[in-house]
Amino acid sequence: MLMSALLLAGLLTATGAPAQAQPPTCTNAQLTASYRGGDAATSHRYGRIVLRNTSDQACTIHGYGGLSYVGGGDGTQVGAAATRTSSRVRTLLVRPGQRVVSAVVETSWGPYAGRCRRAHVDGFRVYLPDETRAQFVPHPTTGCRNSRVHLLAHRAYRRP
Repeated sequence: MLMSALLLAGLLTATGAPAQAQPPTCTNAQLTASYRGGDAATSHRYGRIVLRNTSDQACTIHGYGGLSYVGGGDGTQVGAAATRTSSRVRTLLVRPGQRVVSAVVETSWGPYAGRCRRAHVDGFRVYLPDETRAQFVPHPTTGCRNSRVHLLAHRAYRRP
């Protein structure tokens, strides 16, 4: 009877071992963002935002973060935030030293030249899921001031 009650309460697993609490959600204090460029094709560049656990504690990450271009030397957002493309969302355990990635697609401003209002971009503003403060990742390029022009898309975080 006591064993059943403990299993129901989640204090023991089916094997009789104590249940382990899931590590806390990752924060900016634990993960450091960077960008890795990749291939390019017809007005598109492909890369990925990389989050590396630089702490000495494991944490979990779930889903999409936020991503946008920033410029002006002061972190002013340039254009629309990244569109979230369909991908499977998973909760990932990120141990010290481990990385997770979000695939990024950048569209060239060229096809939107008539309505773009070009602007120099200093880099990315990267939000971790569930964080309200962002990290800056250098990535000089050209964006569009017009927030109706979507030049960025990204996927949910996954293992590399």
